[in-house]
Amino acid sequence: MNRKATALDVAKLAGVSRSAVSLVLNGRGDGNVAKESQDRIRQAAKELKYSPNAIALSLRNQRSRVIGILSDEVVVSPFDGNIIGGADDIARSRGFVTVVMDTERDTARDASAIETLLDRQVDGLMYVTVGLKPIEIPQGMIRVPSVLANCYDEQPQPQLHHVIPDEVTGGREATEHLLQWGHRDIALLAGSEDSPAAPLRVQGYREAHSLAGVPVREERVFMAGWDIDAGYHGAMKLLDDVSPADRPTAIMCANDRLAVGVALAAARLGLSVPRDLSIMGYDDEARIADTMVPALTTMALPLREIGRAAMTTLLDTIEGGEGTTAARSMETMVPCRLVVRESTGPAPR
Repeated sequence: MNRKATALDVAKLAGVSRSAVSLVLNGRGDGNVAKESQDRIRQAAKELKYSPNAIALSLRNQRSRVIGILSDEVVVSPFDGNIIGGADDIARSRGFVTVVMDTERDTARDASAIETLLDRQVDGLMYVTVGLKPIEIPQGMIRVPSVLANCYDEQPQPQLHHVIPDEVTGGREATEHLLQWGHRDIALLAGSEDSPAAPLRVQGYREAHSLAGVPVREERVFMAGWDIDAGYHGAMKLLDDVSPADRPTAIMCANDRLAVGVALAAARLGLSVPRDLSIMGYDDEARIADTMVPALTTMALPLREIGRAAMTTLLDTIEGGEGTTAARSMETMVPCRLVVRESTGPAPR
């Protein structure tokens, strides 16, 4: 049976000391080991299929190398699971594992869930929510390095770093896409008033119109809700019993489910998409946006990127100490991404 490679084997192959191998593979090479030597060490470790013993590493560093993730309903919901997926990608790449607990939207369980994770000696904590929202920070999160993903501290002076999507820019770029197709009468089904994301997307919509010198028709903007039936009824309100000259040429939706409802209303009225009406979604929801007929142009929420950025921030704090966050803003905004498909096209003449 072949013997498992050791750190000494890596050191011999790379032509360095064993202590240099330990520094590099434990993430402390910068400033201690020359860049060329670091590269040789990593290459030698790869060739020998060597990885540090996680238990021994934990004992030496007095760390568990475990990150606790608390979610409001991400685990049990069909939405936003990619945030946890992105966070786990980064954790595993840096030698950490994640443990996830879900309160199923029962905020009374937050404190006890955090204490349960702390009892497991986690090195840090992440709080993840479905949909952008403010939260009350469980006090247990202040005792270890912690970060918020897709949510933020409801207090005026935030206690923890948060990573959220750039909703204003997303709303603006979605609207600009329609303006670039020549649309000048763009309706907006803006979600619901209780969502922090909805007014930010409306703000982006207004900014795009202002930058283009196109006035906003206020009767074209209203909070419709989030579901398919809300999109259907909102579109019928805009499109039914009006002359073609009085119809908006494009409808921008605050999520993809609203856009499904708009497409159903257009079909009911015999309107061709995008020849008669362009439809713009938001979220790039899996198994909806790309399977619609025609496939939906939408603004993709950067869920996996949010998880990756939040975990990177957290692990940098854990491995670098508190000083690494001293000059850092308490907020990271991750850009959304325009996904162009077949539901948008030139404004009808």
